[in-house]
Amino acid sequence: MPTSSVSAADLDLLRRYDTPTVCNVIELFDLHPRTYGYMDRRIQACYPKLPPMVGFATTATFRAADSPRAGGAYSGLVEQIEAFAKGQQPPIVVFQDIDNPPVAATFGEVMASTYKAFGAAGLITSGAGRDLDQVEALHFPCFCDGIICAHGYCYFPQINVPVHVGGVTIHSGDLLHGDRNGVTRIPVEIASAVANACGEFMAAESVVLDYLKAGHLDAKGYARARNECRERIEALAGRLKH
Repeated sequence: MPTSSVSAADLDLLRRYDTPTVCNVIELFDLHPRTYGYMDRRIQACYPKLPPMVGFATTATFRAADSPRAGGAYSGLVEQIEAFAKGQQPPIVVFQDIDNPPVAATFGEVMASTYKAFGAAGLITSGAGRDLDQVEALHFPCFCDGIICAHGYCYFPQINVPVHVGGVTIHSGDLLHGDRNGVTRIPVEIASAVANACGEFMAAESVVLDYLKAGHLDAKGYARARNECRERIEALAGRLKH
């Protein structure tokens, strides 16, 4: 089985592929059910034209419905930034909004600018965002469950704790991949193998796509292309599991 290390080269390779392809390759390992490990439709890309986001989760809870017992608005932000240096790089900030329902935006221009300046690759929240035009200019990937114009009493009750976002429990250090299609977690122990298998998986799918583009179609020819695609993917899966 692959080792637990994820090199900078593997992270760069993962950035070349969309999140559905990464999900397809993860499925080949049969580590868990195919409906496990990716965030549900509540978590949407704010900027779907940005390239894939890849990095390691740094987690926190978020609250804005009432003021913190100690500190003021954005209490916990400096501690969170300080924790970036202790984790794997690059970090992706992942918030669980514990207000039910969310009452204010988790992020806006100042927070997104801060995270980007300190090296974060993106942000995910189960809550809301704001300042969409200003954040878009930063080219900083953000994912959320809606838009709210104000920030309330926002603060971070806990940092680096397990959070539940989009139906998935995320721990600090989890490897995440996200684009306009959504966000998935990549088990670190197979990350290198996933990165290096995506190209071969896409080549197998291209057998069918190339057939459909060629013209002169018939059901038998399509079936042959489908069979070749399946055989290539099955062969790839067999190698990945050993």
